[in-house]
Amino acid sequence: MNSSVILLSLPLIGILMLMNEQTDLLEQAKAVLQTNDQGNYTIPAEGLYPHQWLWDSCFIAIGLRHIDIDRAKTEILSLLRGQWHNGMLPNMIFNPDNQYRRDREIWRSWSNPYSPDKLATTGITQPPMLAEAVVKVGERLKKAERRSWYKQTYPALLAYHEWLYSERDPHAEGLVLQIHPWEIGLDNTPPWMQELHDHQLAFWIQAAKKLNLGWFINLFRRDTKRIPGIERLDPIEALAFYSIQRRLRRKSYDIDKILSHSLFAIEDLTFNCILIRANQHLQAIAELIKEDLPHELSDRMKQGEAALEQLWDVYSGQYYSRNFVTHKLLKEPSIATLMPLYAGTITKDRADQLVRLLENSHIFGSAFPIPSVPLNSARFQPHTYWQGPTWVNTNWLIIDGLRRLGYTDHAAALTETTLEMIRKSGFYEYFSPTDATPAGAQNFSWTAALAIDFLKQS
Repeated sequence: MNSSVILLSLPLIGILMLMNEQTDLLEQAKAVLQTNDQGNYTIPAEGLYPHQWLWDSCFIAIGLRHIDIDRAKTEILSLLRGQWHNGMLPNMIFNPDNQYRRDREIWRSWSNPYSPDKLATTGITQPPMLAEAVVKVGERLKKAERRSWYKQTYPALLAYHEWLYSERDPHAEGLVLQIHPWEIGLDNTPPWMQELHDHQLAFWIQAAKKLNLGWFINLFRRDTKRIPGIERLDPIEALAFYSIQRRLRRKSYDIDKILSHSLFAIEDLTFNCILIRANQHLQAIAELIKEDLPHELSDRMKQGEAALEQLWDVYSGQYYSRNFVTHKLLKEPSIATLMPLYAGTITKDRADQLVRLLENSHIFGSAFPIPSVPLNSARFQPHTYWQGPTWVNTNWLIIDGLRRLGYTDHAAALTETTLEMIRKSGFYEYFSPTDATPAGAQNFSWTAALAIDFLKQS
């Protein structure tokens, strides 16, 4: 049910109460973003996340565009300062303060000749939400200003998309690969964790696991000093993540060296669905400013839409990520199977099958959807990072896809439930899908920013 129908069905006093609730939530969301504002970028949350993250800033700009369009533009332009000379956009730009020197040293982005000058970043990327954010900001501008905005950001967008296909699709298959769980945003999602345990637990990590040294590992973690350990990565998995990162650093983030002996490269479903949608935005931007996309890139973009169907499993009626080396589907269920709704290129029949999963109260249709792992999965944990909780950003992606595919009632219902969850528990990082109890960091920026976007669109 959309908001206009809701208003018509309420008496006047109910309408006023609902409007007051929306105003209060809007003001609270603005306050969260103001608290986390660092001047030219917004941190995800105070204390736990002191740097700038790629897809966080994209989601934040989508909310900021409603309250301060210039600040939204600044948020995006701040990301572009971290772009590598080969076009790569890193998942993090580090705070230059001396207290974060260890963070910068862990990554040593300067070991790669393409890294930006006088700026420390990571050596990996994150889901390519940039084009979506650029377009959403553009929608709030007058036509002349929009064209100017697109011209300003187009070169960086084009370079990033060309890098994704040239470096991360080495066999020209249409799907791009990822080399670390941090690249997909959904860090400890079950498909990646299964591959991690199958291929990436070095002997010394296995020894730490057998000796139950998780408590010792947690002594060196920033997150578990602020958040209960049950809500974060398992310590052995966190150690494995660090081990993978060290390997990438030893190879100076050179993809040829990385792939020459890699058993841990995955064509991630969520990442590729976001890229397909980003490609559509890039094409629209190019058309508006009368630029012709390079023919090779256009061909790869079309190929990507077709290649997505290779990730469909006819027996389970779901999409999955795929091992880059073996092409074996990773049949661990997760919220990723719904992301082709956001890509928007799938058939009506397959979209209907995904929507039925969303409706099923034993799978994704929880009291406060959408769980990051289905309720009937043996891996489901309602408060553990990407192994069960509901996240506002993944809800936003799926809501956007539902709207474009014509499932407007589903999109409206999910929007209302998401806002109800935030009203009930606050602007947390994630929430239990069964009762909306909060978890993770408080005053989380993309939760606030996307709440603003939902409220302004309702």
